Amino acid sequence: MILNLDRWREIWDTLVQNKLRTVLTMLAMSWGIFMLVALLGLGNGLQNGVANGFADDAVNSVWIFGGQTSKAHQGMPIGRKIVFDNRDVDHTAQVPGVEALSGRYVITQSDVRVRVGAKVSSFDVRAVHPGHQIIEQTIMIVGRYLNQADMASRRKVCLVGIPVAEFFFGGRDVVGKWIQIGNIPFEIVGVFDDEGGEAELRKVYVPITTAQTAWSGGEKVHQIMFTVADDSTVDESKRIADGVKGRIAAHHNFDADDPMAMRVRNNLENFDRFQKIFRMIDIFVWLMGACTIVAGVVGVSNIMMIIVRERTKEIGIRKALGATPWNIVSTILQEAIVLTAAAGYLGLVAGVGFLELISSMVPKNEMFAHPQVDLRVALAATAVLVASGAVAGFFPARAAARVNPIIALRDE
Repeated sequence: MILNLDRWREIWDTLVQNKLRTVLTMLAMSWGIFMLVALLGLGNGLQNGVANGFADDAVNSVWIFGGQTSKAHQGMPIGRKIVFDNRDVDHTAQVPGVEALSGRYVITQSDVRVRVGAKVSSFDVRAVHPGHQIIEQTIMIVGRYLNQADMASRRKVCLVGIPVAEFFFGGRDVVGKWIQIGNIPFEIVGVFDDEGGEAELRKVYVPITTAQTAWSGGEKVHQIMFTVADDSTVDESKRIADGVKGRIAAHHNFDADDPMAMRVRNNLENFDRFQKIFRMIDIFVWLMGACTIVAGVVGVSNIMMIIVRERTKEIGIRKALGATPWNIVSTILQEAIVLTAAAGYLGLVAGVGFLELISSMVPKNEMFAHPQVDLRVALAATAVLVASGAVAGFFPARAAARVNPIIALRDE
């Protein structure tokens, strides 16, 4: 125990006597860990922001929007506006691979404000099919979602987001109560939650068939959206989307390859693209962190060599007094490990503190959220740093253990 205390005191004295050298060496190594932790955390913040953006809609969903033709086709002129209808939804349902399916009708009348008695607000009203629940990942907390019976009978029913229910009725227990959309009364059949955030909760959903009738929409549909199987590849989702485009193109008599006639948003493809980008970012971060750590380890090795050189005579005296080679090696190794462990800990703490500061300062947004680093990864990186420091100190220590006591005593 006394020997251990003496050795720790000796290490401390050595580090304190060379303050500038110790500080610069620790700074180089702690900077490597700090950069690794900070870059990994910031990269995770970007990934979390993108993941939050996809949390609103099913990742395996495909959205199709009408456009304007840019190619002549079978005698039809350029510039025709493509407007979907109910038959396009039916045609989409017939394409193999299409699972949950919904159209969306946009109410264009100016006065579609939602009211209950004297309370009035301009909550967004969406007219959809039952499959919209899966596509938008809507979470029912009270009551039910829209169903096929609502569609077939064109019922005047709706479901509302939590903020809508609380605004009009002061709570969530609102099933069976009535609200007015424009001048038309609707019965509330459910209250929903949505991971997409506040904007996605300030909605009122009504059956698309009811909205088409109530607001003179005929059979018009403004958007078509559907999901593919969870295990579908990007290529499979593209093939299914092309099948849907072909059906719609045949119905409206335009070229299915016309890029302007329809716009397709394939969430699965977009998500895969982001994943590849973030994998490249992760590789870059690890390479940068590894290079910085290696530079620090090289610095430790050089410092240990200088220390061995400065203490040549001392080492010779120890060996003359009976110190074993292992005693010499373990002393220098312990010094290297202490140096790297302290530097790694400081870098780790500084990196985590930096991420907490960024998290508290950056407001919640769709591109960046919760910059955190997996503590196990950070600790593993620190452990690698310490192990590397031990390896870096081993070679100077081995050289010190081989010093001839007589030659060492002559060293000036």
